[in-house]
Amino acid sequence: MNPIDRRHFSSPSHFRAAFWPTLAALIAVASLRAANPPAPPTPTAADVSYGPHPHQLVDIYVPPNSPGPCPVLVWYGGVFKEGKHPVDLGKFFPAHIAVVAVETRSLADGMQEKEPVPVSYVMNDARRALQFIRLNAAKWNLDPKRIAVGGGSQGTLPALYIGCSGDHANPASSDPVERMSTKVVCVAAFRSQPSIDPKRMQEWVPGVVWGAPALGCSFEESLKRRDELLPVIKKWSPDWLLNKDAAPIYFENEWGLTQPTDDPKVNEVNYKVHSPAWGMGFHKLAESVGATVYNKFPGHPTEKYKDIWDFIVQNLTAPAK
Repeated sequence: MNPIDRRHFSSPSHFRAAFWPTLAALIAVASLRAANPPAPPTPTAADVSYGPHPHQLVDIYVPPNSPGPCPVLVWYGGVFKEGKHPVDLGKFFPAHIAVVAVETRSLADGMQEKEPVPVSYVMNDARRALQFIRLNAAKWNLDPKRIAVGGGSQGTLPALYIGCSGDHANPASSDPVERMSTKVVCVAAFRSQPSIDPKRMQEWVPGVVWGAPALGCSFEESLKRRDELLPVIKKWSPDWLLNKDAAPIYFENEWGLTQPTDDPKVNEVNYKVHSPAWGMGFHKLAESVGATVYNKFPGHPTEKYKDIWDFIVQNLTAPAK
């Protein structure tokens, strides 16, 4: 039996009717606030293609007058709907750190193109974009040995996949991009959702509904069929891929362990989707496998780093190993 039941998604229009309200709501509440300035500067190179699909694009921001090859923060954008979301360059340019904003094919693309596991589009593109940047680093005065990955909200999922899934370099490939390493210095996860395992989501954040159609079906359907889907989940979900050799990971959330009552914009759905409990669950997994994970939210600081941006800068500017 095909592990992905596509009976509920017989056409793109059916998919839009079933999922678009949820997707639109998630995208609206996932604005990155301080992480996503309203008008970034003009990229050094814009809409550079790393693959044949029109949504496989990167924007590259290189700090001016850098003394040598720049460390790089690769920041992933939309998952439900394609898009780039560059972080505040002012946090990185003073340290001579370049930023690459990545657009990948989305879950919507996967469903429309009848991909059985839509999240594979996102993860494979995240990997290829990183390899493409590493291959072409010299072209933009970038340091291929000092690359970090990160994302906000939905964009944390591909970043965590990169940090947790090992090196995907294929030295025997005829494609020079695929021969590049996918190892990174560190991973930054801002307001993160680090799992597509429906059972684990409910354990970490009871009542949350998130992630469809990553596995090709609704959240409720994936929860019912979780045992059947587990091989697919283990292949793509960062929590199942986490191991002692994973890159150091930093979670940050601006909310505490209870839903804020002083902000009318923070409704129950928004809070659950972006709760710091996700990072706490991931941190416990990290302790069990010996991985390095930091988790910051109000009332829970980290000793070594001021915040997620300090974590990125310190790790990228440390001497290359």
